[in-house]
Amino acid sequence: MKRIFHLIVVSLLLFSCVKPQEKTIKRIDKKNFEKIVDGKQVSLYVLENEQGTVAEITNYGGKVVSLWLSDKSGNYEDVVLGHENIDDFLNAKEKYFGAIIGRYGNRIAHGKFTLDGKEYTLATNNGDNSLHGGNKGFDAVVWDAKQVDAQTLELTYLSKDGEEGYPGNLSVRVLYQLTDANELKIEYWATTDQSTVVNLTHHSFFNLHGAGNGTINDHLLQIHAAHYTPVDAGLIPTGEIAAVEGTPFDFQELKPIGAELEVKNQQLDYGMGYDHNFVLEQNGEGLNYAAKVVQPTSGRAMEVYTNEPGLQFYGGNFLDGSIVGKEGKAYEFRTAFCLETQHFPDSPNQPDFPSTRLDPGEEYYSICVYRFSVE
Repeated sequence: MKRIFHLIVVSLLLFSCVKPQEKTIKRIDKKNFEKIVDGKQVSLYVLENEQGTVAEITNYGGKVVSLWLSDKSGNYEDVVLGHENIDDFLNAKEKYFGAIIGRYGNRIAHGKFTLDGKEYTLATNNGDNSLHGGNKGFDAVVWDAKQVDAQTLELTYLSKDGEEGYPGNLSVRVLYQLTDANELKIEYWATTDQSTVVNLTHHSFFNLHGAGNGTINDHLLQIHAAHYTPVDAGLIPTGEIAAVEGTPFDFQELKPIGAELEVKNQQLDYGMGYDHNFVLEQNGEGLNYAAKVVQPTSGRAMEVYTNEPGLQFYGGNFLDGSIVGKEGKAYEFRTAFCLETQHFPDSPNQPDFPSTRLDPGEEYYSICVYRFSVE
């Protein structure tokens, strides 16, 4: 009897020493981001919600540096690609990781557009075209930052008349919120003192396995779009609105991203895979469902909602392992995806596309919500 009692006591003592599973969130040292860039202070800001999700954001380019999500077993992974210090971001080969993109997200053909009879010339930083705002877009400027509360970060920036070739003084405000509904909500407002064009978006590179943890081709993807905008060899839309049905671009039902990547298709050849704008099905001008991604092994899932008419799906085709990111992990071919809510590429030169014009007295407003869950 004494032996049994002793065994029970020992068992209870051993059980009491077992610690509950701890979060494996690895916070970045804020000192890694304390630097003066272009005469302005760069810092790192932390948002955390009641579900334990953590986002770390720098005001250099408004970049989401890390985003820690739980899987179905309670294990946390950082699901966005990036770097652990400001110097690596400043010298990055891929400069758009996690960034705010502007003035114009995506491509403008030949770096030119005409507004009210006047032609404007932009930097051609993507072959013959202008991409993501030019040589120094919103991804590469230091935003004024105000941490509103533990879950909200406000960023503001004045893009001066003529910056990167765009007309008008454009006043921009961006609000990041990490809600208790486990959403990363990004809202954009802008006003101008001259007629201009505006197309703002967000450029996180996601991998729901965790950043640097393998392919995204096993992720299941659904895009709420029956049409997309085919492109030419320079990835500029041809102007056609084409049906996705019967093509590798049909993601109307959940299917693996890699399911049809090897299908012979000129559009896939042009983009080295998926790098295309989808025409979203919209019910009014408010928040509409745009897409869903599920990683079956971890159970992590992400839904996208927006008021924008388009969604750029990019499948990490230009990653090649030469970029080493957080935790010393190399970012290999097709190990990240981007879902960028937007107006269509090259809209200023495509009169049949939804307009990206902004006039004085008007307010630009865009919203993107990434809603996370576990299945």
